[in-house]
Amino acid sequence: MTSPMNLGRIHEAIADAIPDRDCIVFRGRRFSWREVQDRTRRFGNLLRSHGLGAHQDRGGLENWESGQDHVAIYALNGNEYLEAMVGSFKGRCAPFNVNYRYVEEELLYLFDNSDAKAVVYHARFAPVLEKIRDQLVQVKLWLQIADDSGNALLPGALDYEAALAAASPAPPPDDLSADDLYILYTGGTTGMPKGVLWRQEDIFYGALTANWKPESLEEIQERVKNAKRPIRALPSPPFMHGAAHWVAFNMWHIGGTVVINEHVDHLDPDDIWSTVEREKVGVLLIVGDAFGRPLIDQLDKKEYDLSSLFQLSSGGAILTAALKAEFLERLPHIRIMDALGSSESGSQASHASTSEAKASSGSFELAPGSLVLNEALDARLEPGSAETGWLAREARVPLGYYKDADKTARTFPTLDGVRYSVPGDRARIAADGSLELLGRDSVTINSGGEKIFAEEVEQALKHHPAIYDAVVVGTPSERWGSQVTAIVQLREGAKPGEDAMKDVAREHIAAYKLPKAFVYVDKITRAPSGKADYRWAKETATRALGL
Repeated sequence: MTSPMNLGRIHEAIADAIPDRDCIVFRGRRFSWREVQDRTRRFGNLLRSHGLGAHQDRGGLENWESGQDHVAIYALNGNEYLEAMVGSFKGRCAPFNVNYRYVEEELLYLFDNSDAKAVVYHARFAPVLEKIRDQLVQVKLWLQIADDSGNALLPGALDYEAALAAASPAPPPDDLSADDLYILYTGGTTGMPKGVLWRQEDIFYGALTANWKPESLEEIQERVKNAKRPIRALPSPPFMHGAAHWVAFNMWHIGGTVVINEHVDHLDPDDIWSTVEREKVGVLLIVGDAFGRPLIDQLDKKEYDLSSLFQLSSGGAILTAALKAEFLERLPHIRIMDALGSSESGSQASHASTSEAKASSGSFELAPGSLVLNEALDARLEPGSAETGWLAREARVPLGYYKDADKTARTFPTLDGVRYSVPGDRARIAADGSLELLGRDSVTINSGGEKIFAEEVEQALKHHPAIYDAVVVGTPSERWGSQVTAIVQLREGAKPGEDAMKDVAREHIAAYKLPKAFVYVDKITRAPSGKADYRWAKETATRALGL
């Protein structure tokens, strides 16, 4: 018999099955499943004691937005981040992610748009919250996580550890539902962030179980108890982005351990490799070239025992073929796994590279339920079609965007009675059924009547050994309407000519896609997740070109 899947209830079931196994390892502390079960129960009961939780049954999309209270997690990676997520689920609240790089105006928008009723935050963020908290009239509970900032508790706030210690350790009641919400705020490349609403059962099957689709809590318990070598995984990007906490939950749901590196406020390659070595990590998650390049460079500076590592996963941004080849040259025993997905679609496709097979990028094996729709969104594209379409997913898709019916209707269209998620990636289906990913439509450059995808130009440029990083945008052009402009960060001391860079890129893309202009910077600005900041790139390029 199929059991309804609720993320809080799943965590309870796993903790009952393997109470003494490591659940989280962070800065010398080893939190067993029993201990995390206790802490998340206390968190959930703390929320309930402040009148927070689920307030009504929901039926139909129009009622999903008002049934549960929302908890903002404004924190760096740590055991507290994951505890706050799971504890919120056990309290029947919906946690959501806050980008800790946001400034006051952005934070005000996010807290207002989300209707946040509680805020969990690191003490280092207390000063900015103090400036805006009088405007956050809906917030009923402030929980401050102590850190090395030295900042005192905000007036009226509770210390995280003290509040958990005082809360009830009683298990959650039987009201946890598969219909309870999971919320992921996504900023994308343009516009203000949007809250994507999922049923917990749908996000569980859509993104948090990899290729395994258990039908009951008992089946999950049986698998985790019988795991001979439980996986230890290190998600190195911020948990405030889906890729990182999705990996954490995926590993938990097969009885694994989440290992968190020590320096969580910046990318520290030595810290990451040292943690892999010390904790015998088997799976390391990174985000594309922005993480990959510094990690490879560190391997050339220092030796580590990385024999435990069997998989390097990348999600959220492209890991180019050239960097994959460098990883495999230094770590020939690993598998490199590209994971393709989005906040609006869950996991959609994957690609594996090994020493035996030539490293490549841009081609994926579609997951069940994923497909490509045509330009008009009124038909599926068949393998071998030359047409460029939209990467989509059917079944197990989100309910929509929080408080944005128009955007919901555009992103989740219905075709012949089937509701799809179409987040905006352009793609083609090859004759063998594989997916050729072209890039986000929002950063497509229309130059001389041709559509050029920024990501494919970036990948082509990065084959040149002198290019450390690159981002491509369109800038105004009298001749072309919009021209391809490359913002390039060169390796230290490198001075390649532009023709040389174009010649290397020409081996991978058509000539009309080559950059018409180059802008050089000391450092490419990216989000903490490693994703390109195209707004920064556009501003930088137009300013440098005097446009």
